[in-house]
Amino acid sequence: MESGVTVAGIVVAWVATFISGFIWFGPKTFFPTWWRLMGRTENDVPGGGGSMVTTFGSVLTGQLIAVATLAFIMGPVIELGRINSPIDGALFGLLVGTGIAGATALGHRMFSGHGAFVWLIESGNDIINLGLAGAILAALR
Repeated sequence: MESGVTVAGIVVAWVATFISGFIWFGPKTFFPTWWRLMGRTENDVPGGGGSMVTTFGSVLTGQLIAVATLAFIMGPVIELGRINSPIDGALFGLLVGTGIAGATALGHRMFSGHGAFVWLIESGNDIINLGLAGAILAALR
């Protein structure tokens, strides 16, 4: 690609963010707390009881869009020589994650009544994933 990022970088970052989210929202990590804070019980089914293929397909699609958008934004910055290492890429991703994904989601979570802890769990994963994706995109440029 001419944008300073590679298709391989996008694919690897996409897979890495899915794995990261799987760990983040695992049964031994944040899922039980997040589920309870969302007002759900152990009898409730993730995805509202609908198809888990649709649910996980939506997750994968959203993550691909997030990674591709980060790559689109990062490409020119890489070409300008402002991102020279995976650490630079991670910091760029964390900045985008905090300033756009995290900040935008705050209003949604507060308005919906889910509160700051739900926001921290959800946005924390988004921010970390964009930092991870930024590091990978920079490493595989």
